Amino acid sequence: MLTAVNLRKVFVTKEKKGPWRSRKKEVVAVNTLDLAIRPGEIVGLLGINGAGKTTTIKMLSTLLVPTAGSIMVDGTDAVKEPMKVKKRINMIAGGERMLYWRLTARENLAYFGSLYGLSGKALTERIHRLLQAVELEAAADTPVEQYSKGMKQRLQIARGLINNPSYLFLDEPTLGLDAPIAKHLREHIRNLAVKEGKGILLTSHYLTEVEALCERVYIIDQGELVLHDTPKRVIQKVAAGEILSLWVSGLLPATHEHLRQMLVPLEASLTILEQSDGVELRIQSKGEITAQVLKFLFEHGVIPHRLEVEKPKLEDAILKLAGREEKGREKA
Repeated sequence: MLTAVNLRKVFVTKEKKGPWRSRKKEVVAVNTLDLAIRPGEIVGLLGINGAGKTTTIKMLSTLLVPTAGSIMVDGTDAVKEPMKVKKRINMIAGGERMLYWRLTARENLAYFGSLYGLSGKALTERIHRLLQAVELEAAADTPVEQYSKGMKQRLQIARGLINNPSYLFLDEPTLGLDAPIAKHLREHIRNLAVKEGKGILLTSHYLTEVEALCERVYIIDQGELVLHDTPKRVIQKVAAGEILSLWVSGLLPATHEHLRQMLVPLEASLTILEQSDGVELRIQSKGEITAQVLKFLFEHGVIPHRLEVEKPKLEDAILKLAGREEKGREKA
């Protein structure tokens, strides 16, 4: 298991106080963060830009030394024995970084494999298996600069697996990809955890992707842990409820008012939007109210000719949490 306990990273910068003077300024990027990744599970690391996600991943992947705290990878201290830990981890970034465009896929994998001490027949066989797995055999000897975005991202995955890591850090792995290609890559990521037992830490702005892949999520803001739970429970805790939209005709003003009064004890708000063929009743609530609203309308002789129920998503919860944290800082 990979664990981080009381992880903290402080950057020291210089702040000018005049033409000849400056003083040191401390910027806390990550503050007392705890997290864990078990073999065979996909965990999300989420937050608004500037939350500390990139700094956290750099510390976990030994690219940055923590100011305080510990990182253990299957019993090995990542700070004291970084070279040993590097053999058990790897990182895959979205976009087109971390590849040499003038080299072929085979040459890229051979180069990165050599950095992990692989050579000879073992490296050749590893490259062959990875190119098969990401379906790039036919283009193995084509320069990467001629690849499509999807092909480059599949090669990124192969590069990240060249050392057969136990833990993978995925930073926006489907960034900029078309929907069908992104879906295919998500399936590949899921298989890495389910079939190969790899522990995966995922950061992504595509929160539907996080909902689909992650068993647990860590939500951080300003470098501190705000919430840790399953995506479903995060939504229930932060953004529970629903938005109910009903399109109706012949609704009397008195019925409007009765409906509004009925919604008050349910902590629901009503917005009435005029439409060409009637009105749209838009009701936002903290709980599920569809059955109660329909019962009320039927009792008043109103039959909706269209109905939509919108459930909150993980994105709604993240934005709501970010809003709460921002308000808290303003008050402070």
